[in-house]
Amino acid sequence: MAIVEKVIQAEPEQIWAVLADGWTYSDWVVGTVHIRGVDDAWPQVGTCLHHRAGPWPFSLEDSSKVLGCERPHKLMIRAGLWPAGEATVVFTLEPVGPGVTRVRIGEDVTGGPLRWLRNKINDLVLHQRNKETLRRLADIATREKAGA
Repeated sequence: MAIVEKVIQAEPEQIWAVLADGWTYSDWVVGTVHIRGVDDAWPQVGTCLHHRAGPWPFSLEDSSKVLGCERPHKLMIRAGLWPAGEATVVFTLEPVGPGVTRVRIGEDVTGGPLRWLRNKINDLVLHQRNKETLRRLADIATREKAGA
C-alpha cells in the first residue's frame, strides 16, 4: 500500500469541499483527464463519478465509487481503471492546529491485472503520483480558502 501525507494550511472543511466536488477530480487526481459525470449525491456511499484516465488515444473510461464517507474527515473510494484493474483509495483529514490539516492518501491496488504486478517499483510510482495529487489538492483548497 502506498501512503502519502501532506500538511495543508486549510481547515478540514475547506479541503473536504474539494473532495466533495466530483467535477474537480480531474484537476487534482494525477492521471484522470476528464470527468464525464458525477452522481448528484456525491460523495455519499454508493455514488459514483465517471471519468476518463490516461493519455489520449489510450485513455480508458471507468467509474469510481464511494465505499465510505465520514464528512469532513474520511473518504474511501474504489477507483476503477478496467481492464487494468482497480484500487481502494482512502483520504483522511486530521486537524493539527487552527487552520491546518494533515491529509493522508492510502492507495492499494485491489483488483485486476495490476494487482499481480505489485512490487516496490509500483509502490514508488503510486507514492510519487499521490504526492503530486496532494500538492494539487492543496493548491485548489488554499485557492478556495483565499477566495472565500
